[in-house]
Amino acid sequence: MPTRGALPQALVQAGVTLLDEEGVEGLTLRRVASRAGVSHAAPAHYFEGLPGLRQAIATRGFQIFQSALRDAMAAPAASPRARLLAVVNAYSDFAARHYGLFSLMFQEIENPSAALREAALESYGLFSECVAPLAGDRDPLVLESAIWAMAHGYGILGMSGRADRTHVAPPFEALLDLLIPCEPAAPA
Repeated sequence: MPTRGALPQALVQAGVTLLDEEGVEGLTLRRVASRAGVSHAAPAHYFEGLPGLRQAIATRGFQIFQSALRDAMAAPAASPRARLLAVVNAYSDFAARHYGLFSLMFQEIENPSAALREAALESYGLFSECVAPLAGDRDPLVLESAIWAMAHGYGILGMSGRADRTHVAPPFEALLDLLIPCEPAAPA
């Protein structure tokens, strides 16, 4: 059983685990409490009900997401385009590995707490940072929005296609080629 000071974090982690196993539909106060090994009243006490717990879990989700994006950004990349592609792949991988959490994160962003808004904006800022060097003479906000929409769509399509994959999408790089052509190879 978690100590009193660690209980909120234990409840949030129990929620993250439950989302990974059962999706958003499985997230209830009782299930989270049971998973954390505490009284069913504990989540309601610490988070003022399910809405507060969902916000806290979504905030933690964006923190985990940021870590995945930062890891991709830190990996050696041959070019800014390759770095962006690594970040987009991390985005899609996160969505696939954390189906329920990813869904909850973007459901809760509709009416975010201050902490959730900050975590979501920081995540987007990391993505934006990777797009900026590729804008050239184009409006960076337009390019960023187009690439983000495609990356997010790929994440969502990857999730919905888990059970029945009737359509196999091309690799994300093929879409990226439409917006940012491959960089020419260096002369030999």
